[in-house]
Amino acid sequence: MTVESVRPEQAENRAWREPPLAGGGVPLLGHGWKLARDPLSFMSRLREHGDVVRLKLGPKTVYAVTTPDLTGALALNPDFKIDGPLWESLEGLLGKEGVATANGPRHRRQRRTIQPAFRLDAIPNYGPIMEEEAHALTERWQPGQTVDCTAESFRVAVRIAARCLLRGEYMDERAERLCNALAVVFQGMYRRMVVPLGPLYRLPLPANREFNRALADLHLLVDEIVAERRASGQRPDDLLTALLEAKDENGDPIGEQEIHDQVVAILTPGSETVASTIMWLLQVLAEHPEHADKVQKEVESLTDGARPVAFDDVRRLTHTNNVVVEAMRLRPAVWILTRRAVADTELGGYRIPAGADIVYSPYAIQRDPRSYAHNLEFDPDRWLPERAKEVPKYAMSPFSVGNRKCPSDHFSMAQLTLITAALATKYRFEQVPGSDDATRVGITLRPQKLLLRPVLR
Repeated sequence: MTVESVRPEQAENRAWREPPLAGGGVPLLGHGWKLARDPLSFMSRLREHGDVVRLKLGPKTVYAVTTPDLTGALALNPDFKIDGPLWESLEGLLGKEGVATANGPRHRRQRRTIQPAFRLDAIPNYGPIMEEEAHALTERWQPGQTVDCTAESFRVAVRIAARCLLRGEYMDERAERLCNALAVVFQGMYRRMVVPLGPLYRLPLPANREFNRALADLHLLVDEIVAERRASGQRPDDLLTALLEAKDENGDPIGEQEIHDQVVAILTPGSETVASTIMWLLQVLAEHPEHADKVQKEVESLTDGARPVAFDDVRRLTHTNNVVVEAMRLRPAVWILTRRAVADTELGGYRIPAGADIVYSPYAIQRDPRSYAHNLEFDPDRWLPERAKEVPKYAMSPFSVGNRKCPSDHFSMAQLTLITAALATKYRFEQVPGSDDATRVGITLRPQKLLLRPVLR
């Protein structure tokens, strides 16, 4: 299957096929009702209708893509840009001038600004901070006491991001504020994406007021971070300094709004996705003690049990890394993505008109039985070299591909592997009464309310 732009003179001479319409739409809301009620199941079943399927979200027609090769084509073809319902819902958080939502020359210039902080050879500079935070997490937890995994996962994710990339003393109190605000904001943004009833979200209803307060606090937090750095007069070698010293296409300093949006893009989506993944990894360690034991043995084989796991061990923690990858396959933090066609385009043999929105679900792609044997089983060994080659291309792209690939992929994998190793080496984990590891669906996926009891090994 191919993806190609079609010039107007070609379009007149082509026989276009229209993708099939998914069943189950309801008046006014279309498929938004099903997408809101049971989104993961709905997106996973779309594969039964074809490689490309039409959906109705309110009055809008949206095209859903269900195969790995076509999702790869979406990411690599310049005729599809970052836009659509997901990104429109995120603009209230991320703004329009940050690297997450920008397109074209602005996006390329912004990536050049931030990329040095995430180069593979730059990651070891963050090793001591990652080690310190991973082991501080294990020390903060007391054996036998209940751990609120949501709060703790956000705290460690925000602390690592702030200390490594913003070099700020913005830790505990602000991490708590960020955790609380993001929980409200991302849930509200998801509702706005799948049920696009714009004017109703401006009414002074309790849920809307709570959402607006949380969003305002997020932006206030970012303003505090930037203002404190400016007031300090310090210029450490970090990402915030790079932003404050960055130039635009004309050689002038970038504007305050772009600095603000860039810090938001660094601090919030990264913290949200990493924290959600840490929560799922904790759930994995509790549900699959056999793999937690294997992680512990792998760590002890490298350290002889004589020292804590270190950043320098990460590259050799093969099974631990595979546990992380398999957790991201089954429970991807980012479960839905959208693009917008900038030209009349053919996708998998179907007509996609200019301006149309395209949606796809990494969650559905990564659980597709056509790509994975025993697709719902937690099996880290499927990522051993001799088995990983059986996975179709683009069937596992947790950090996306092409020019939209997450620049912090190595940074994120290093901290996730190190945290998993540190936790599994010191503790076994048990769920306690009141814990609920069912999937909570928002812009990201996380456990509903994961409560664990750490038990010393």
